[in-house]
Amino acid sequence: MGMEIERKFLLSNDDWRTLGIPIHYAQGYLVADGERTVRVRIAGTEGFLTIKGKSKGFSRKEFEYMVPVEDALEMLGLCNFPTIEKYRTKIGYEGKVWEIDEFEGENKGLIMAEIELISEDETFAVPPWIGQEVTGDVRYFNSFLVKNPFKNW
Repeated sequence: MGMEIERKFLLSNDDWRTLGIPIHYAQGYLVADGERTVRVRIAGTEGFLTIKGKSKGFSRKEFEYMVPVEDALEMLGLCNFPTIEKYRTKIGYEGKVWEIDEFEGENKGLIMAEIELISEDETFAVPPWIGQEVTGDVRYFNSFLVKNPFKNW
């Protein structure tokens, strides 16, 4: 069984901008009902289909599969909600990879960092550009942002 253990943070400054190369992401939701999400994503030139369960603490079931990018484009057209557009920059810091998402479109202005962990109690070094933790705040879930964009907060 796949499991995602993830923490989310806002950014405290822009010092991260020179540390990685942003890749464009487009993603949509075929299902986003609070109990589960079924997401289709195009990351650069690769397509993915991801199924996630409901979060419990920092964890949730996650199953992700590569799909041909042409299929992912077709599936984006089947999504119930608008597509989320963002640029993701992956940055290594003291043995972990931080993913910085800078949103576009209806969510422009929102910049968030995520780190995936091996266990909920894993300790990790926090880079100086990391700010407030928002892991438990559902407003920062992409599946929430698609229905309640950042521009309306």
